[in-house]
Amino acid sequence: MTKGPGAERGAGLAAVSSAILAMSRHLEVRDVLKTIVASARELLDAEYAALGVPDDHGGFAQFVVDGVSEEQWKAIGPLPRQHGILAAMLRNATPERLGDVRKDPRFEGWPAAHPDMADFLGMPVADGDEILGAIFLANKRCPRPTGGCNFTAEDEALLGMLAQHAAIALTNARLYERSRELTIAGERARLAHELHDAVSQKLFSLRLTAQAATALVDRDPVRAKDELQQVTRLAAEAADELRAAVVELRPAALDEDGLIATLRTQVQVLDRAHSAKVTFAAHGLRALPAAQEEALLRVAQEALHNALRHADAQRVDVTLVRHRQGVVLRVADDGRGFDPGAVRRAGRHLGLVSMRDRASGVGGTLTVESAPGKGTAVEMEVPGG
Repeated sequence: MTKGPGAERGAGLAAVSSAILAMSRHLEVRDVLKTIVASARELLDAEYAALGVPDDHGGFAQFVVDGVSEEQWKAIGPLPRQHGILAAMLRNATPERLGDVRKDPRFEGWPAAHPDMADFLGMPVADGDEILGAIFLANKRCPRPTGGCNFTAEDEALLGMLAQHAAIALTNARLYERSRELTIAGERARLAHELHDAVSQKLFSLRLTAQAATALVDRDPVRAKDELQQVTRLAAEAADELRAAVVELRPAALDEDGLIATLRTQVQVLDRAHSAKVTFAAHGLRALPAAQEEALLRVAQEALHNALRHADAQRVDVTLVRHRQGVVLRVADDGRGFDPGAVRRAGRHLGLVSMRDRASGVGGTLTVESAPGKGTAVEMEVPGG
């Protein structure tokens, strides 16, 4: 039974809806760009797809492709410049639908390793008057009669609809990244302030104790020895504060090392810097979206900070385990614990509000179990990508 135009249009809209949902699941700009490209290629059944975000110097700040292998992409060479059809589309913010891109007078050729392309559909991605980028599709997959198989007006309309939502997703991702940068800057300022206060106090006590020991060396050697032992202890505490603060101030290497390696390294350094035993274990994990890994790392850091600085814990265990399609982070300590209800009533939060915000911001949940004298367990679950 042949499908009518209404059925085909309904299927197309359903595909657009699925693509929009896929875009909305990501917060990182790079993840959003890759999802847009893959969604556009699948939606219009094209062999190749690309999305370019222009810079201010005639090139592209970001250029994402789909349908080209990593080896092919490396062989193609440098990113394209804004010239020919690409430049016209970005400059005029108008769609381009061509039966054979190679026959267009604006076509200026491509590198030797570039795949051969014929039918072409390009769509600007714009937010008001600002052109954020452009989606390019080539080689529509369908039986090719003589003269080629071209993208249709309906294809152009569907891609235009996708581009409108892509602009929203890309704008939201940029705002999220900017917000995260400001949050990280704020955290670094807070940690620097803590470092200044904690180390200044330790050094002040160290200086006074050393002066007292100097005054007692001749008059009371036994007491002088006690004071010098105190100097040793204070110096060790100051060193601990410095090491811990340096770890927290150092940017996390998530992009290069991933969540597990980054968290394991931080736990190892904290274990050396503090008298408490700090352990880490991970089981059955797979890669997560960048935003979720960022949130898990920050929640782990906040929970570790509370356990090591405020709870007088002797042991802190950090675990990451796979749960269904997602991941569960657990940070448990044997410290003094607290009454969560009393903390809320007193208006103190111990970072709980920010941790819950981070969890909910990536579609996750956060639970805290604690009681006076019973330690604390912070657990965060994210659904995965």
